[in-house]
Amino acid sequence: MTTLRDALRELPESVFADLLESEDAYRIVLDLPGVTAETAELRVERGRLVVEARREKAIPASFAYVDEGRSLFIDAELPLPPDATGAGASAEVERGVFTITLPKRDAAAGETIPITSAGDDA
Repeated sequence: MTTLRDALRELPESVFADLLESEDAYRIVLDLPGVTAETAELRVERGRLVVEARREKAIPASFAYVDEGRSLFIDAELPLPPDATGAGASAEVERGVFTITLPKRDAAAGETIPITSAGDDA
């Protein structure tokens, strides 16, 4: 699990993450401001959690960027502990906070993780 902890520390500065563990699952909480269930894809591939997301950014017509520090795209790959699997994984998003639960058991080949939207992200 040290590899996953190290990878979480190396996420882009605009992404914050927590890692939790129970007897039967891992939980990763990712703060992805501006990202919704419709603009994100989460999947498990070859022992890694793959995050591909796009932010929604509204810019008033009368303004132009002086400095653009929030990228539109967020891509990350996080190595998972050997006993984490995408089979039966779930994710929920509420106000840009993604809670991803990955069961512990034998690894599956590759699984897309369904994301449900809680609250006003719809």
